[in-house]
Amino acid sequence: MFFHAHPDDEALLTAGTMAMLAAEGHRVVLVVATAGERGLAEMEPGEELGHTRLKELYESAALLGCARVECLDYGDSGLSPKGGIAEDRPDNAFIDADSEEAAGRLAAILREEEADLLSIYDPAGGYGHPDHVQVHRVGRRAAEIAGTEIVLEATVNRDPLLRLLRLAGKVYRFPPEFDVRTFESAYSSGETITHRVNVRKYTRQKRAAMAAHASQASGGDSDRTLAVLLKVPGPLYRLVFGTEWFVRRDLPPGTRLRHPLDRWPK
Repeated sequence: MFFHAHPDDEALLTAGTMAMLAAEGHRVVLVVATAGERGLAEMEPGEELGHTRLKELYESAALLGCARVECLDYGDSGLSPKGGIAEDRPDNAFIDADSEEAAGRLAAILREEEADLLSIYDPAGGYGHPDHVQVHRVGRRAAEIAGTEIVLEATVNRDPLLRLLRLAGKVYRFPPEFDVRTFESAYSSGETITHRVNVRKYTRQKRAAMAAHASQASGGDSDRTLAVLLKVPGPLYRLVFGTEWFVRRDLPPGTRLRHPLDRWPK
């Protein structure tokens, strides 16, 4: 089971792993906390955008081979202009949900599916979105309640990302609002990562899953991250997005595994 905050998060972080597991014959279940109704898009935030994004989620899930898709129907908490918790969030915002109640709902699906793996986010929520941080908290507790043995935190190895940004900063002047130092606490350092999953065979499905989320390719004053990623040429896309990273906290430091269902190093 893969637990994400909003539609399109699955395409960006775990799509290759999901497609790989489905191709190997495993039952793959996708759960999102919200419909993402407050995401940036050409249409106005609200119920219509939420319906559109859920339709895109089902299309993405079908392309990846998912057997089931569920939405917990919490409100999209949104993001403040400074990157923190939005003050104008809805009454049922996921960030304000009772963690125990939300974990119980997720645990019920874990038990129903007899899931042997739950994928969530790292404690930072990747880049720090409040709903992503809540996914980590709720997912951890749900696994405890359901007795799910393997909990993987989907993340990105920030070490090469930081090196690339610092190198780029020597020849390119970033906008004033862009602070490279924020990436020093985003995602996970390479030394903490336990799983490096080679998904190059499944980058076609991963790219198609990204493309399914058309509403998120534009919004605001310029192309969104999703649109930029979809413009990356095929060979470079396979190189850059051919690995997905996870952290399993209950394994000894330095453990290196290559498959999500591996329990011990080989």
